[in-house]
Amino acid sequence: MLSLIQRVAQASVTVDGEVVGQIGPGLLALVGVEPGDDEAALARMAERLLGYRVFADDAGKMNRSLSDTGGGLLLVSQFTLAADTRSGMRPSFSSAAAPAEAERLFNRLVAICREKRAGGVETGRFGAHMVVSLVNDGPVTFLLRP
Repeated sequence: MLSLIQRVAQASVTVDGEVVGQIGPGLLALVGVEPGDDEAALARMAERLLGYRVFADDAGKMNRSLSDTGGGLLLVSQFTLAADTRSGMRPSFSSAAAPAEAERLFNRLVAICREKRAGGVETGRFGAHMVVSLVNDGPVTFLLRP
């Protein structure tokens, strides 16, 4: 499992012209599920998403997390993130989990984040063509693994 996180001033996901998820200041996480991901990886990723310190403290240092700031979390499933791009000129998706398994694990990640953090967790729509809009704050972008 991997998550490309971006600190945002705002972000939203639109499907067929309808906004299905949106946040103000917080984190946008593009999530790729890989074969072999399990409950331990999900728990660790949720812990990292909610606790990773990418927000400035009073001294301007990245010492605050979503849990500290109360910011929003927008989780967007993105199987292309798990693609193998090491060779050739076209990505291979053999390194991404099968769609049914990826959807189950992604939904479980969403549930864990919501259990640990009441409110403020939004999502896109699994498997849909999504238009993701964001205002990156910084820019601050990190690739997280469990």
